[in-house]
Amino acid sequence: MVDILLPALGETIYMSFVSTFLAVVIGFILAIILIFTSKNGLRENLKVYTFLDVVINTLRSFPFIILMIILFPVTKFLIGKSIGTSAAIIPLTIGAAPFIARLIESSFKEVEEGVIEAAKSFGASDLQIIFKIMLVEALPSIISAITLTLITVIGFSAMAGAVGGGGLGDVAIKYGYYRFQTDTMLYTVFILIALVQFVQSTGDYLYKITKK
Repeated sequence: MVDILLPALGETIYMSFVSTFLAVVIGFILAIILIFTSKNGLRENLKVYTFLDVVINTLRSFPFIILMIILFPVTKFLIGKSIGTSAAIIPLTIGAAPFIARLIESSFKEVEEGVIEAAKSFGASDLQIIFKIMLVEALPSIISAITLTLITVIGFSAMAGAVGGGGLGDVAIKYGYYRFQTDTMLYTVFILIALVQFVQSTGDYLYKITKK
């Protein structure tokens, strides 16, 4: 049992953390563009904002299983195969990036307008305002957003197992469901719960540190 669950746990951690990292990078870039181009933003451009807004909302509306199936050709083109642990990273990233983009955008919007205006009055550039003012002020909220995203991706990775993505979801389907091994199903559930609890506790700890 251990020789099945441990590799599956490693695959789930690999999929989840790599996908979340890539999604945060993409989402952060999208959030900055949204903040720049929004109404009364640093570089207001409502056409760009509206386009990104529609794209992000469209991607967020797809159920993950459907998104994963739709992206099979893209995944196969990028890495040479459409199923497997590494292949699952592509749809996981694309599925999570719009989600984290919205959360980071909301975190940036929570920064007091007075702080931004004060920075402008001192001659700060747009990039300085983003990275030295808004990012610092919004960091605790962004950490909470990343924590929530990682937990969501862990859930997505379990669903990816249903269509050949590997990980704990694959073990639960292959052994727990098809072979009627209820104990294996329960072990995978307990491991996923423990993993989510660990991620949430770590995120809460980092939030408290940055909030001080």
